[in-house]
Amino acid sequence: METKQGRDTGATGIDDPWYDVLASGWGELDGAGIPATPSPLGAGCPQAHRRAADVYLEVQRSAAFQEVRSRYRRFVVPASLAFFVWYVAYVVAATAAPGLMARTVAGAVNVAMLAGLGQFLTTFLLTWAYARHARLCRDRAALDLRWTVFDRTRGEEPTRDAGAERGSGR
Repeated sequence: METKQGRDTGATGIDDPWYDVLASGWGELDGAGIPATPSPLGAGCPQAHRRAADVYLEVQRSAAFQEVRSRYRRFVVPASLAFFVWYVAYVVAATAAPGLMARTVAGAVNVAMLAGLGQFLTTFLLTWAYARHARLCRDRAALDLRWTVFDRTRGEEPTRDAGAERGSGR
């Protein structure tokens, strides 16, 4: 955080690209103490807009970005297909094999109830697995890419190792 200079010396500003409200200009005060409304990206400064677009395209073409996208796809595509097949199998079994689904397992619990509860359990397990995969395999690399974009769009080239200084706080 940095301390703003001027009339309101007690106010602090957040210098964090993750804090989108202040990064976009919303919620900041103009000189008269009235909340400022930011202009659209690139309005009045087409050169800055072009430069930011070039940075985003450069990062999108980078090997680091492609690796993050690849890791995402390697998890999401098979997991989505497996869950879809499991869901369709449940629906087909419920409509095509009512005798099988009505078979009693224990007391009033039948195969259909177990399969329906299995859908919920599968959803929770898949959500947990996705969050774990994201945290372990993609979050750090994605944060490094975001800092790279933030540094380059602010006119600075990153001069330090992408994760060395920022990632040391974890």
